[in-house]
Amino acid sequence: MDIKKTALINASGKYSKVFLTLMVNAILARILSAEDYGIVAVITVFSTFFTTVSDMGFGPAIIQNKDLTDDDVSNIFSFTGYVSVALMLVFFLCAFPIASFYEDKVYISLGQLLSISLLFNALNMVPNGILNRDKKFVSIAIRTVVVYAVAAVITIILAFLGLRYYALAFQAILTALFTFVWNYATTRPQFHFKFNMASVKKVLNYSSYQFAFNLINYFSRNLDNLLIGKFMGNAELGYYNRAYTLMLYPVNNLAGVITPVLHPIFSDYQKQISVIFEKYMKVVRLLACIGLYVAPLCYLGASEIVTILYGNNWSESATCFQYLAIAIIPQMINSSAGSIFQAIGNTKLLFLNSSINTGITVIAILVGVFSGKSIQAISICVAIAYCCHFITAFTMLIKFGFKYKMIVFFEKLIPQIAILVLMVVGVALYPFSISGIFLSLVAKGLYLGIIFVAALFVSKEYKLFIYLMKR
Repeated sequence: MDIKKTALINASGKYSKVFLTLMVNAILARILSAEDYGIVAVITVFSTFFTTVSDMGFGPAIIQNKDLTDDDVSNIFSFTGYVSVALMLVFFLCAFPIASFYEDKVYISLGQLLSISLLFNALNMVPNGILNRDKKFVSIAIRTVVVYAVAAVITIILAFLGLRYYALAFQAILTALFTFVWNYATTRPQFHFKFNMASVKKVLNYSSYQFAFNLINYFSRNLDNLLIGKFMGNAELGYYNRAYTLMLYPVNNLAGVITPVLHPIFSDYQKQISVIFEKYMKVVRLLACIGLYVAPLCYLGASEIVTILYGNNWSESATCFQYLAIAIIPQMINSSAGSIFQAIGNTKLLFLNSSINTGITVIAILVGVFSGKSIQAISICVAIAYCCHFITAFTMLIKFGFKYKMIVFFEKLIPQIAILVLMVVGVALYPFSISGIFLSLVAKGLYLGIIFVAALFVSKEYKLFIYLMKR
């Protein structure tokens, strides 16, 4: 199955979920407060940490290792089952010190509830790896939409009934539960009370660095939420969290159509590095082109987008979103790099890159929290950090992973760099002032669209879209 076909399948699931997500968030943002979102954001940071620990990199390892037998996979699943139960119990007890640290007892009940979602998320790692290994992208796409829709309907009902942040907690629990049940019924890995540790050892060399990457990446992605929740309060965290989530929409749902299938597809060429490089550079150019329209639109239309999606009470999120939009282009391209590190079998390099980028992110967040002392300052610092990630990630991938000179990489991106300059100038010279929110956003979209399309034809990058569609 080629990238085009799998990407189209993935897109059908992704965009169906995007449509539902936008509707659900628009409804919930008008029912729940910024403080409600902030409370859940804090406790989710900790549950995500435990989920990361339980993963241990086994999902990608199952995709990469073509020699694993069904018995090996069942042994790995059995091992993760014991780890999942142990971590769920630990997280259940950790709810007490978390509540003490944030001086709010609500985190006790929320933490204990989310320990249930932790269990099923952890148990799902192996079944999900099996589905990706076997390229069951149709099943994944259908599951994604159905599970989200059912969980979202229940969440909205609970929010209307006044359950506030508990409604969001139940959404996480139901999503994890339904996803695991669906995946397990599809893949049927066997659970053995006594399992063979030799099967686990088969993937440890690969999965250990993947696990280390996941752990390091966790801290770089969640330190801002931890510190904002502690030092600025739940309401400020709620505003920042909504802006950050909105920034991730184009990253996850445009780049995310292609990036999930890169590792399963390119792992078949893991001994042909030059083939992966040539094919991957077309993906990079395509992702860059998409980001070159989306990022300027998000920056220029930040106020309109936030008001339309969340309502008039979320204006603080608009400024944060505008600053974070600067990072959309590098984020979209960076999101694909991890899959390539995995496909060429170099998770050690992936871990080293993540360690460097985490250091950059930590410094940026600390400057934003303790020097800038506002969520707007944090947004600027985080955006700058993500731009730096682009340089470090692709220096390591191209120079040390593929063994190519960086000039080869940048030569292929000359048209994208030229389009970026034109789009920045276009944003700076935007001439209109329209009062209506919807009309204003449409006007900005059309204005930037004309510049973008003209730039594609002048640079001849429109041929890339035609080529990829034909292929």
